[in-house]
Amino acid sequence: MLMYCPKKRLMTAKDFRQIALSLPESEERAHMSHPDFRVGGKIFATLGYPDKTRGMVKLAPEDQHYFSKDYPDVFIPVKGTWGRRGATSVHLKAAKKEVLRKAIEAAWRNTAPKLLLER
Repeated sequence: MLMYCPKKRLMTAKDFRQIALSLPESEERAHMSHPDFRVGGKIFATLGYPDKTRGMVKLAPEDQHYFSKDYPDVFIPVKGTWGRRGATSVHLKAAKKEVLRKAIEAAWRNTAPKLLLER
């Protein structure tokens, strides 16, 4: 019999969405048939690409390096130019909520307009 353990609960697309939309002036739209999250009209995260088990956060290259190094089962740089620019794939089921929250917040800060960051 499986017991519910809150610390072991798997991350879901719903959790990802709630974290992204909790950030100031973030909004959900769609891009190439999957949800994305924007601030100031620019994408900072997406869900469901390349499949429903994944998300993507747009990190600064330095943040991408550390998240990928510290949590290699969760964060993987996207291949090619997008990845070199910070696009980082997130394996949702391997992520813990507090770590994913930090990554989504870093992606939001990396994308948000300077005036919004100064508030």
